[in-house]
Amino acid sequence: MKLRTGIIIGLLVLAVAAGSAIFLSTNHNTTEITIETNGTAVSVQSASSWLFPVPDAMLEEMKTKALADVEDVDSSLGSIQTDMQNIASKYNYTVQVKIKSQFGENQLPLLATVKGTSMIPTLQDGQQIIVLKTSNFQAGDLVVARHPDYHLIVKRVAEINGTQVYLKSDNRQVETVSNQIRNVNGVQQIVTIQKTPLDTWLPKTNVVGVVKVY
Repeated sequence: MKLRTGIIIGLLVLAVAAGSAIFLSTNHNTTEITIETNGTAVSVQSASSWLFPVPDAMLEEMKTKALADVEDVDSSLGSIQTDMQNIASKYNYTVQVKIKSQFGENQLPLLATVKGTSMIPTLQDGQQIIVLKTSNFQAGDLVVARHPDYHLIVKRVAEINGTQVYLKSDNRQVETVSNQIRNVNGVQQIVTIQKTPLDTWLPKTNVVGVVKVY
């Protein structure tokens, strides 16, 4: 009876050891990465255990790239996840990536700075805003959008018609930029240069996101 018990205990020890070996060989290079950001800073954390810690160099490289991605107007949840997976593969890791922000899980913020006075009194020149990258917006929302001539603009959604969106400036004042003397048909005249509010139709896909913090 004692001999049989010893054999059983020995077999259990071997089974546990074999299970540990399988775990070591198959699971230690898989982990979950969580990126947290508020649009201005980024932290990267791993769900790995103390027994199999993720290399610090990998996490640091991910943090640097994640911050650059968050600051990039063209980045997306998918592109950031792909970048993290590409970095992990260099260290022989497979990762699942979660992104969290003040707006919730898988909600990506973007920090931007207002330039100009077209959105006075709502937004001031030089004011910082935080945009939630999203394709979900409605009339009345403040949005940041790509413009073919001005790169990025911040405007208010006035109307949505099919695949197009009409954006308007809050500042409806016509601004006199300068008075210039020009020769018109041989006669010198004073010409007033004025800047009118920029109102424009754009494809809905040009909208980067909705202004949430200002």
